[in-house]
Amino acid sequence: MGKIILTGDRPTGRLHVGHYVGSLRRRVELQNSGQFEKVFIMIADAQALTDNIENPEKVRQNIVEVALDYLSCGLDPAKSTLFIQSQIPELCELTFYYMDLVTVSRLQRNPTVKSEIQMRNFEASIPVGFFTYPISQAADITAFKATTVPVGEDQLPMIEQTREIVRKFNSVYDEVLVEPEVLLPENQACMRLPGIDGKAKMSKSLGNCIYLSDTAEEVKKKVMGMYTDPTHIQVSDPGHIEGNTVFTYLDAFCKDEHFERYLPDYSNLDELKAHYQRGGLGDVKVKRFLNSVLDETLEPIRARRKEFEKDIPEVYRILKEGSEKAREVAAQTLSEVKDAMKINYFSDEELIRTQSEKYGK
Repeated sequence: MGKIILTGDRPTGRLHVGHYVGSLRRRVELQNSGQFEKVFIMIADAQALTDNIENPEKVRQNIVEVALDYLSCGLDPAKSTLFIQSQIPELCELTFYYMDLVTVSRLQRNPTVKSEIQMRNFEASIPVGFFTYPISQAADITAFKATTVPVGEDQLPMIEQTREIVRKFNSVYDEVLVEPEVLLPENQACMRLPGIDGKAKMSKSLGNCIYLSDTAEEVKKKVMGMYTDPTHIQVSDPGHIEGNTVFTYLDAFCKDEHFERYLPDYSNLDELKAHYQRGGLGDVKVKRFLNSVLDETLEPIRARRKEFEKDIPEVYRILKEGSEKAREVAAQTLSEVKDAMKINYFSDEELIRTQSEKYGK
């Protein structure tokens, strides 16, 4: 069996540059690399409902937003299967069976779950669906026998839980499931891009995102208002690059060739950083350079999005066709799982034959 990728996003809003550097850009590269037999990209609406159950319209409306972001970034339905999680009922059934392989205490120890519960103030009233999110994610990954899961560093505990479920299932029943490997972003700055306000997490609720669909004017306004170094008051003051959001974004997006086009006084980012650290370089100049870099990156994405927005029925057709393909694969895995668990009563001719012999018929 060749290598298979499974990855995706929750449709709780438009995708932002954190998604782009953390996963989307790499997904397109992997899709086009020729190294993978299959690439599955999931819009995880069922998972999004676990903490948006009273606002299903929000999730519903954002399905097409995420799909547009996918397509505009270069994900190609001819090379990748784009599908909607809730349209694959086999995933729910797999989740139910996997629940018997995980203890409550093990879920409670999952660092990602703990931090997400705290962030959403769920301590006193955790929805069961949200609590069992790691098990649902294991079903998503194993349904497609994914060998490779591109994730950010914060998702490592979730993938490890999937690996535990795979090992437990295979040892109890049969060697049916595939244990996935993690693929982390190559650029350290892309592991978790901060918000433009310097806060660790970029999120819609905090209002600190640069969206892939933002206009050039919106991006410029956000970049010019970015958090930098509060001690860098005068241009002559030495500046700090650690914790400086502008330089974190440059680490994630900037290439040497950008300097030739937009800031020829410097050869590379190291030279720019060195000047900032010794003093004599103002924040405005650095921000203008970052804006040029981001504009060059995002303009082709914005242009492609405008084209796809002209034919929304085609976007839904792509998702419908992808969901049908994905369901065929998940159904095959579920059949193998049920065979291994010996709950394939009506298709097991040997069972029917032995039972007939047992009762003399």
